[in-house]
Amino acid sequence: MEKRESLSNRVIKLIKNDIAQGKFKLNEKIPAEPELMQLYSVGRSSIREAIKTLAISGILKVQQGSGTFVNSFVSAETIEQRLKRADFDQINAVRKLLEGEIVKLAAQNNSAIHITQIEQNLEKRKLAIQSENRQACVDADIAFHMAIAQASLNNVLADLYESFTLIIRDFFSKREAQGISHFAMSHHLHEQLFKAIKAQKVKQAGQLIQQILDNNY
Repeated sequence: MEKRESLSNRVIKLIKNDIAQGKFKLNEKIPAEPELMQLYSVGRSSIREAIKTLAISGILKVQQGSGTFVNSFVSAETIEQRLKRADFDQINAVRKLLEGEIVKLAAQNNSAIHITQIEQNLEKRKLAIQSENRQACVDADIAFHMAIAQASLNNVLADLYESFTLIIRDFFSKREAQGISHFAMSHHLHEQLFKAIKAQKVKQAGQLIQQILDNNY
């Protein structure tokens, strides 16, 4: 059973890739089962499971008596690639929603280990500012927010935030001329955010992260 499920998952990836590459076009009929079996070198059951899964997700549409059609386009881009070409205002709007939820969950769910990790990265941020080491500031700032994401105990949110860190690094690189000034100006807010999360003050933590992001810190 495990082998069949593994094969069907492989077929799902192959079909999605063929749609992304334009081999199977939007609204067009994909090959019949026998041809797909030969194309992907798997049995009928694996093809049927893959088509069923893709139909449930809306990528394919099965029309009885007519065949199976491509119902939606699949992008070949990774989420990181899509984020890189997105408008900064859109990125920042999503980041506000994402971090707003993350800090609230972190305030509710954090453990002593999480608090230690957040505090250690906050201290690294402070030391980087004092030594005027810009790259260390960038690294510590991102590590601080990433530790908060991990403290949320929501792995999906943490993974999404990790994808955003690539864009955040790019944003910081564009502000290189500012040196460490914006890190220094916002450090008191980061300290207050840490204290709010540690004290499990959910509302205050949410307000502080919005203040940080509203000022593009």
